[in-house]
Amino acid sequence: MRRTIPSTTALICFEAAARHESFTKAAQELSLTQGAVCRQIAGLEAFLNVELFRRSQRGVKLSEAGLSYSRQVAAQLDAVERDTLSVMGQQGANVVELAVVPTFGTQWLLPRLKGFQQQHPDITVNLTNRTRPFLFADTPFDAAIYFGDGDWSGTHCHRLMRENPLPVCSPALLKGRSTLPAEEIAELPLLQQTTRPYAWRQWFDSCGMSVSKDMAGPRYELFSMLAQAAIHQMGVALIPAFLIQRELQEGRLVVAHRHVLSSDKAYYLAIPERKIESASLRAFKDWLIVNAREYVACSREVAAP
Repeated sequence: MRRTIPSTTALICFEAAARHESFTKAAQELSLTQGAVCRQIAGLEAFLNVELFRRSQRGVKLSEAGLSYSRQVAAQLDAVERDTLSVMGQQGANVVELAVVPTFGTQWLLPRLKGFQQQHPDITVNLTNRTRPFLFADTPFDAAIYFGDGDWSGTHCHRLMRENPLPVCSPALLKGRSTLPAEEIAELPLLQQTTRPYAWRQWFDSCGMSVSKDMAGPRYELFSMLAQAAIHQMGVALIPAFLIQRELQEGRLVVAHRHVLSSDKAYYLAIPERKIESASLRAFKDWLIVNAREYVACSREVAAP
């Protein structure tokens, strides 16, 4: 079935004219004559059967329909340009489009990704932040790393590691002590993670405590935001140690209590069923699982003493 789409030239002329609200400036930008721009836009209006501009002796002004349409057209032209530049840049390379939860991607995956590039120089891995599950069919993603229970319909999920957060804060809140009792932590501002709304309740429960204010406190979507809030003495945060190694090593954050919340959920690599035969994805999956296992084993050895 033939698509109901106007010509690309008409859309480009319209987007430029809408942005400048001037046919003359659009013509100058596109290296066309003003008459050519006018004809393209007139043809577009006839195609749509909608007036996009109101003409007067003082110039042109977008109609309400033209303003709405110009925003949509600009967004779609931007997307086409990005995709075109991406294809031009890849030049046939194997590319893995990976959605990843932000702090995990920045603090754990990126520092190790060079190792994958060295082993597989022909494969490019692009990272995009996504904090929640989505429908792969509606996105360009080949795979995703997310935190959950491993139940993502239509995908094969591979477990990587647990989160196991523990309370951390600015050393100023300890006032010279090495750690704080759980009872004192309960009296401090509790920094909440938006996608882990029950984390503090679970942590206090695992300590055998019931705290009425365990879900109160400012909420932040990313662990990196929690870390910054804790560094600036805004309260105590529950954060997995592997996401804040640098902050702990530099002393900007300290462990407020050594009790770790053992999480039932974990980080998973999810690959849609239609992509499981991809050689590039298989290479990335194998590399990622090996690195995750090595990290977990190393963490256990460090914690053993």
